[in-house]
Amino acid sequence: MSPARNKTLTGLGVGLVAAGAAAAVGVAADRLVRARNTAIALDSSETYERVPDEELVVVADDGVPLHVEVDHPTAPASGTGPVPTVVLSHGYTLSLRCWVFQRRALTAAGYRVVVWDQRGHGRSGTGSPEHYDVDQLGQDLARVIAEAAPEGPLVLVGHSMGGMTIMSLAVEHHDLIRERVIGVAFVATSPGGLSDVDWGMGNLMGNLVRRLGPRAVGQLADRQGVLASARKAGRGIEDFLVDRYSFASPVPLGIVRLTGDMILGTRLDVVSHFMPGFDRHDKREALAQFIGVETLVLNGSGDLLTPPDHSEEIVRLVPGAEHVVVNDAGHILMLEHPDVVSEQLLALIERARRAGAEQTDVRRKPRVRRTVTDLAQQRRVSRVQSRRRRRAG
Repeated sequence: MSPARNKTLTGLGVGLVAAGAAAAVGVAADRLVRARNTAIALDSSETYERVPDEELVVVADDGVPLHVEVDHPTAPASGTGPVPTVVLSHGYTLSLRCWVFQRRALTAAGYRVVVWDQRGHGRSGTGSPEHYDVDQLGQDLARVIAEAAPEGPLVLVGHSMGGMTIMSLAVEHHDLIRERVIGVAFVATSPGGLSDVDWGMGNLMGNLVRRLGPRAVGQLADRQGVLASARKAGRGIEDFLVDRYSFASPVPLGIVRLTGDMILGTRLDVVSHFMPGFDRHDKREALAQFIGVETLVLNGSGDLLTPPDHSEEIVRLVPGAEHVVVNDAGHILMLEHPDVVSEQLLALIERARRAGAEQTDVRRKPRVRRTVTDLAQQRRVSRVQSRRRRRAG
């Protein structure tokens, strides 16, 4: 392809991304206004930070340094059965900061928690472009477990790309899954088929952005400083776009800003190098390794990035998995509805501990699936009722 044609296509890609962004702004505007109103009441003093008890640097097999944090339990775990370490893996363009609420809830319930920044994200190092794929992430997770949780039972939790990382881990590390993993949670993720997702743009625009997006983002990677300046000048537009593709209900403005800082704080070359691999991602066969393991599949009904049918596919391939659908929820569930996600993770761990205490092949047998829906609505109704009772009292 000639340089002129290449430049033209790249410019077209940038234009298409911009056009898609502009279209999304109007749709998200009303939602963000409501979120800002909510923020006045809910977001005045929250910093959304967590100080870990330990920080580690785990070196991946290709030499990339991975940032790992460990939280110690603040109280003994109640109940019976083995007490696991919980390993949380974040999604694409996020960082370990996205788990702040779950880290608090899990340590308060008596569990040791390991969180890490995937390569190229957060405080972890970058590597060669050819190693920015889900297969490599599975190997990275294996190294993190070996260093930060070398023994004892495990519960693995992955959001979006983090869920794909767990699937990749299962491809090469069958013994680890069978011998140590007592529970797994797949949050807003996909086993494959992402090439059919149009991100709410429609098939035509979605396909064009998918084809030209990596090149367009790669072109912008050389102008990282310009992007930083543009963020300061156009923070309102950034908020609209982050809100549109991350959430499906009003959230505090601080949550929108936290999410935007993670997404737009990710190096553009990293974003570009990872993008093509998602269309090739297919780990359906790996899910057989989790049959009989206590499994939670959690997704939002309004998720534009990994729509609910992708969670349904996981449930189909892991008989006995519990499927929880949260209405009025988008892609980043753990920040949009943190209490719901934390409660479901704690329930998963309790089930896994009881199953692990049986110490027989019962753990490997499929269980009856239970589907729970509209949990977010239930929590809202409960909060309203509680406020009314307090006023009446």
